[in-house]
Amino acid sequence: MSSSDIFTSEFIGTMVLVLLGGGVCAAVNLKRSKAFEAGWVAVAFGWGFAVLTGAYISQTSGAHLNPAVTLGIAIKGDTDWGDVPVYVGAQILGAMAGAILVWITYYAQFEATLKTPEAAEQKAANPGQVHGVFFTSPEVRKPLLNLLTEVIATFVLILAILTQGLVKDADGTVGLGKMGALITALVVVGIGLSLGGPTGYAINPVRDLGPRIVHALLPLPNKGGSDWTYAWVPVFGPLIGAAIAGGVYNLAWG
Repeated sequence: MSSSDIFTSEFIGTMVLVLLGGGVCAAVNLKRSKAFEAGWVAVAFGWGFAVLTGAYISQTSGAHLNPAVTLGIAIKGDTDWGDVPVYVGAQILGAMAGAILVWITYYAQFEATLKTPEAAEQKAANPGQVHGVFFTSPEVRKPLLNLLTEVIATFVLILAILTQGLVKDADGTVGLGKMGALITALVVVGIGLSLGGPTGYAINPVRDLGPRIVHALLPLPNKGGSDWTYAWVPVFGPLIGAAIAGGVYNLAWG
């Protein structure tokens, strides 16, 4: 597979992943949305279906959609390390594009949520409803524990992916097949319900970093800061978890 094929597939798949995943967060968090305050179960299932849809769309590139997945598969030995930057570059740009589409889709709801006296009062504080659309935040801010939570949750995700039997297509690309995409989507729902409470379970560096960059750039009134002091946790936690999962897989089954 050419680098352009990988880039196109991963860009579009990750864009759809973040559009649907960020979309359920917007639906639940923003005022004047029909799903306002639908709750955590809706978020967990929304992200699971987002993974499923993005993975089916990006079958051509193996449906990584996540630098942690790419890293885990590379450590296992099924992805050329030279292709890793292409995967990651496409994923980060796709995540940014998806976040912009969420903003466009929910533009009226962002306006209704942010253009209020309450939001203006919180301008220097933390308008969490909008933050929750774009990036993760811990319920209890203890960075090392938050990092450990992301490591554990991502370890489960990557180990599940590596042990389910990845599919190799005719040109040698390795990734999730159609059944693998379904299994992984269900694993994501399970992680959200079981392990997502402490940090909001990024388990994907670009799912958090891409929308966080977009949040910083968008002209949203009273949006507050983008919490860059925490941003390293949902980036490095998933990568560490993926590296451990890849190592464990090679030791146990490689």
